[in-house]
Amino acid sequence: MIKLKSNDTEILNNGKEVLKIALSLIEEKEYAKAKEMFTDAQQVFSRCNCTEYISICLSFIGLTDFLIDRNNYKQALSLINDGAHMARFSKSGLAKAVNEFSLGNINYGERNNDVALIHYTNVINTRLDEDWLNIKARTTLRIKQLQSGLDFSLPIKSDPLVSLVKIGRSITALTDIDVLLDVIANETTSAIQADRCTVFILDKEKNELWSKIALGMDSEEIRFPADLGLAGSVVKTGEPVNIADAYNDERFNKDVDMKTGYHTKTVLCMPIRNNNQEIVGVFQVLNKLNGCFTKSDEDLLAAIGGSAGIALENASLFEQQKELYREQKELFESFIDTLATSIDARDKITAGHSSRVKLYAMLLVDELGLDVKRKELIEKAATLHDIGKIGIRDSVLQKEGKLTDEEYRHIQEHVKITHNILEKIHMSDDFKTITEIACSHHEKWDGSGYYRKLAGENIPYGGRILAVADVFDAITSKRHYRDKMPIENVIQILINDSGKHFDGALTDKFLQVTLDKLVGVFLTENPDVISLKDKDKEILSHYNLMDIYNFINNSEHDEIIALFNSYYNGGK
Repeated sequence: MIKLKSNDTEILNNGKEVLKIALSLIEEKEYAKAKEMFTDAQQVFSRCNCTEYISICLSFIGLTDFLIDRNNYKQALSLINDGAHMARFSKSGLAKAVNEFSLGNINYGERNNDVALIHYTNVINTRLDEDWLNIKARTTLRIKQLQSGLDFSLPIKSDPLVSLVKIGRSITALTDIDVLLDVIANETTSAIQADRCTVFILDKEKNELWSKIALGMDSEEIRFPADLGLAGSVVKTGEPVNIADAYNDERFNKDVDMKTGYHTKTVLCMPIRNNNQEIVGVFQVLNKLNGCFTKSDEDLLAAIGGSAGIALENASLFEQQKELYREQKELFESFIDTLATSIDARDKITAGHSSRVKLYAMLLVDELGLDVKRKELIEKAATLHDIGKIGIRDSVLQKEGKLTDEEYRHIQEHVKITHNILEKIHMSDDFKTITEIACSHHEKWDGSGYYRKLAGENIPYGGRILAVADVFDAITSKRHYRDKMPIENVIQILINDSGKHFDGALTDKFLQVTLDKLVGVFLTENPDVISLKDKDKEILSHYNLMDIYNFINNSEHDEIIALFNSYYNGGK
């Protein structure tokens, strides 16, 4: 039992010291001892009827009850609720903050992270005349732990080994360098028990240090010469910098504080090295939550730097590989577009066919909800599906009248030529899939197509999609020997050939594509002549081809048919 002093002031001071000791015991996982001391402190404050401090004790007793045994959840909340009532009665900001802090910790422990964050935010937003328990600093650290995805585990004080394991686990799998910088900074802040941390990367080519930092509500890149400031000093010397009073060190740059309104007190800077012990970056950790940075903090930061250096270097290499892949992809897509354009150049009347087939195929793919990978393969196959026409004679390809049987057999050869051309391009397995899709767009569901007479599900799925898109564009486009078909005839062909020429399930899906999307493809033929009006787009977005088919003999919907046909016929 705490011995009472001779007056209330001494009693209160004595009780406050007991609270501080008890709170430190929580951080050391001495929960039972902490509860005993909080209970003793409550008795001290009860003797002088100090409602504010009694409230604080009740909140902490409730928290320690939960930490001792999480099955005490209801009992803990009951005590904390009593503390909240007394906090309101006393009108004490600190008592309210402690109450919210305790509720935040319990909810964090119960994995109710959203609720925990609300309580922690309430602590930060509470106005305090004094904060002798450092409750806001403790709460800030808790928020950062929660937002970093760390498990709830008191004590708040870092166990260096645990910190290293958590940091290593968090960063080794990351390859996005921006995300990596953020994770390292947050994990390091929690481990070192500081207010914030910035991770600077050394750009050797430009001799600059750079990172992403928070300025107000925005996040922007900061760059500066690698020989400036405290971080620059670390790069030059390779030695850590530990400062107890930043404003009394001539190397410290006050401009950032002036710009952000932040006040830097203590600073710890440490080089980040790779496996070859070359400096690849710098840690800059600011404002130790309690006191100054210690030698233990330096050792822990140096250990973190080992994992961070490797992770940053790997991420940098990954970024270079991504850039190389992006350039290769752009080159490949440019190559594909060039091949498709070469066909358009052969026959101006069918120019744009491959592009429109691709667009129709993508509408069907979206209607089917296929994944991004399959969509990309089908898109490229659609672009290349007629590349074999490069081997068809101009006299046949550009003939205005009906083809003879021999000419028709000759033009059918373009599919096999497509296969022969594409299979000679040495690419990945994905490109082999593209080849198979591209050369199967004239196969028919009933097996009567060409050139391999495939049937049903033996036809590549992408090829079945292209079959619908290819025929739809062919009969909705002008040719040498005819104008585009009336839309009712087009729909009738799709319906009649469902299950014969086409995979019936795909035909059904294509007929569900909304009219505004189809019109968007029609208008690619004359983009400078006509555009889709917003009000018309809104109307057409509520209907599809099956609706048009059903409206044909219903005069009630003549306006919808007329509107669609005005765009279908190119504004005529």
